[in-house]
Amino acid sequence: MTTTSSLPPPLNYPISISSSSIPCSNPIPKVRPRESVSLLINRCTSLRELKQIHAATIKSNLQHDISVLTKLINFCSLRPSSAMDYAQLLFDQIPQPDVVLFNTMSRGYARTHTPLQALLLFTQMLNLGIFPDDYTFPSLLKACANSKALEQGRQVHCVTTKHGLHRNIYVHPTLINMYVECGDLAAARRLFDQMGRPCVVSYNAMITGYARSSRPNEALALFRELQASNLKPTDVTMLSVLSSCALLGALELGKWIHEYIKKHGLDVYVKVSTALIDMYAKCGSLEDAIHVFERTGTRDTQAWSAMIVASALHGHGERAISLFEEMKGTRIQPDDITFLGVLYACSHTGMVNEGRRYFYIMRDDYGIVPSIKHYGCVVDLLGRAGLLDEAYKFIKELPIKPTPILWRTLLSACGVHGNVELGKRVFKHIFQLDDSHGGDYVILSNMCAAKGRWEDVNHIRKLMKDKGVTKVPGCSSIEVENVVHEFFSGDGTHPQSVELHRMLDELVKQLKMVGYVPDTSLVSHPDMTEEMKEATLRYHSEKLAIAFGLINTPPGTTIRVVKNLRVCGDCHSAAKFISMIFNRQIILRDLQRFHHFKNGLCSCGEYCYSEWLSTGVLTRCSTAPWHVLAVAEFLVLKSLTAWNEQINATLSASALPYIVGRETAKDAWESLEHRYGSLSRSHVIEFKRKKGSSTMQEYLHQIKVIPDQLATCGASISEDDLIL
Repeated sequence: MTTTSSLPPPLNYPISISSSSIPCSNPIPKVRPRESVSLLINRCTSLRELKQIHAATIKSNLQHDISVLTKLINFCSLRPSSAMDYAQLLFDQIPQPDVVLFNTMSRGYARTHTPLQALLLFTQMLNLGIFPDDYTFPSLLKACANSKALEQGRQVHCVTTKHGLHRNIYVHPTLINMYVECGDLAAARRLFDQMGRPCVVSYNAMITGYARSSRPNEALALFRELQASNLKPTDVTMLSVLSSCALLGALELGKWIHEYIKKHGLDVYVKVSTALIDMYAKCGSLEDAIHVFERTGTRDTQAWSAMIVASALHGHGERAISLFEEMKGTRIQPDDITFLGVLYACSHTGMVNEGRRYFYIMRDDYGIVPSIKHYGCVVDLLGRAGLLDEAYKFIKELPIKPTPILWRTLLSACGVHGNVELGKRVFKHIFQLDDSHGGDYVILSNMCAAKGRWEDVNHIRKLMKDKGVTKVPGCSSIEVENVVHEFFSGDGTHPQSVELHRMLDELVKQLKMVGYVPDTSLVSHPDMTEEMKEATLRYHSEKLAIAFGLINTPPGTTIRVVKNLRVCGDCHSAAKFISMIFNRQIILRDLQRFHHFKNGLCSCGEYCYSEWLSTGVLTRCSTAPWHVLAVAEFLVLKSLTAWNEQINATLSASALPYIVGRETAKDAWESLEHRYGSLSRSHVIEFKRKKGSSTMQEYLHQIKVIPDQLATCGASISEDDLIL
């Protein structure tokens, strides 16, 4: 006998409700299945939910409904990175797809890592006898642009012309963008000039192309043309315009653009604020970059990264690391660019152990796969610290094939530290990969020349000539009154060339009186006399640009110079003396970083010129008079905690003991501490304020009475201390 029992239903839970038993004045209208699916798709947020909706369409017998499938495919095309495989599955179920479906699929594929799939779909569409419309070609051209497929892009261009759509309002700007992305700026410009009234999208494409191709002047000229056409620029426009200002180092123009951005309300975009930070940093005004960063309401990863990189570029390594730790505290995830800034900061301030640690944190804790740029930062970190063998081993053990750039980084470090043998081995690796870069030959040639190995120098120069390789000329630019002036080494084409050369002739004489010694070892021509070598150094592009700034700007104005290559050691030394004599701040941006010269010091702490300092000019200065201001500016570094260790590591190795007349670096440093312990930075600044000399002769005459004048400032120094 079987017994059954049933539990009572939960309280207030209706088991069944008869619709007839509930009076309703506004009955709920029935929703048709197709409309229900459309509503669900509109609210869908993930591929998993979309699959559930697809299952519901099958239960509702709508799996072959074209409108429903089109909506499902459209959802996938808007999230192409994860859903295009599913979109293709849906597409293949449609026996006769129309042009709208083909366009939707092409749009999705154009945004994936396999954009050329869009071209295969286009071929399939033509084979089915379906004619393209004006919405077909923008996706195809975007696919060619994203894959840098110039030949396929040209073929699509021909098809647009065949169908009479090459002048279409949607197709024409996309054609311009395709040629820009594929690097054919000449073709893009021809198309742009053929437009009767270019739209802002076309302007953006061309301005972006010029900025990416390092043609900032043309980009800014087009921006002015856009303004004159009464078109309203977009945030995309301003990103490229700011990038152009950064390339030129045109701070005043950048400030005007900033005001323009605020006036038109474009500063609400985080990307624009990030571009402003980058522009100010690359134009040499870290203060303005910080100002923008602090007033950016919503800071994303890119904004934090830009500020970290900016601090690193200007030699503020500790600030960059502090910003990174602050960023972690906000729970914003760092990306590969963030860690590039951190590694760069460690590299340029000698924080070797910290650099190693952050490299492994990036890889192990954040799962970021190191790129060639990250590996390059580590090589630079080790190379600058003189750990050349470790850097060589690091490159040899990389999980990827080393690129010429990695080897060049190590070759540059070999040049700084004078390691000819390792430099030759590194050069062979570079030569196997790329033998067309003139800078490689120059670095190795200069290394050999510094060691007196003239046979090697002649061999390298012959090899360079046989390969048809030329050296990239040094070029420095300076912005004065919103005009950017460019100078090349030995330049005689500038309207003020005669005046500049005359000034440099006089200026170098003045610099020599206060301790400057031209480092003629940097000129590797044995057949040249010392005078000829000095003349070559005298008219370097950096000195020409600085001289132009001295002549054409009011006293006390900061001089900002941009160099296309690394600043040479001799110009670095001269800039320090110039900043001291003329009481000017000089901000020099070279290929690798910023140098802030002020009161005879550089923000780099001489870290990047350690070998040059320890074996070159300072050693030779031991036989030259060095008046007390130079001594004071040099010794007062002991009061700067951030640089104290660097100065010990940089100078004590060889130059400092020789200058002071002691056997070891420790003895030399203790001797200087004892002799100049009471001399502080305030004493030097006060003395400078009081000297008030109008001519160099008068200035030098004051050396004889310096002890008395310094005594009034509370310093203790004897006349014997005036000459090292």
